[in-house]
Amino acid sequence: MAQFSGDEFGNLIYLVILGGVLAFWFFTSARRSMNKMLQQMAAWALIFIGVIAAYGMWGDIRQTVSPQQSVFDSGARFELPRARDGHYYATAMVNDVAIRFVVDTGATGVVLRKADAEAAGIDLETLAFLGRAMTANGPVRIASVRTQSFGLPGAELARFRVDVNEGEMSQSLMGMSYLQTFERIEISGGTLVLTR
Repeated sequence: MAQFSGDEFGNLIYLVILGGVLAFWFFTSARRSMNKMLQQMAAWALIFIGVIAAYGMWGDIRQTVSPQQSVFDSGARFELPRARDGHYYATAMVNDVAIRFVVDTGATGVVLRKADAEAAGIDLETLAFLGRAMTANGPVRIASVRTQSFGLPGAELARFRVDVNEGEMSQSLMGMSYLQTFERIEISGGTLVLTR
């Protein structure tokens, strides 16, 4: 049990008395409009709870509201809607692990962030970062690996070559080495369409 010194105990009694006086004054001065005050307090409590719930579930809400990729004809056609930031994103399977990519027709190959490579079961300790690639931020070192499988769901390819970036990346890139396996790539009405 917590022990109080004489000063702390005196302060506690003072705060309890002050709180009691303020509460008494508040309730007696607002006695006539008590129902209205309780309704307002309940409304503010609900608003507060709603804000906390929305903040806690923002990730789920954003996923529900954001446009998602669509698959048609058992993986023969994919539609990727343009995101709010102007980019196209795709969720591809890397060694049977779902990884989110930004689709980059200006990138030569598929480039994984280290975190995504690790999530897909690629052992970063065994990689030799001997290759170099040019990015908008300058040259970076990369390591090439063969995945067990890679691709959009229903359009996976076995033993596909990807590069792992040694530096920091905000998002893994899906470049032309995979995109060119599709017969047609077109942008129509804000949607990137990949057709096999």
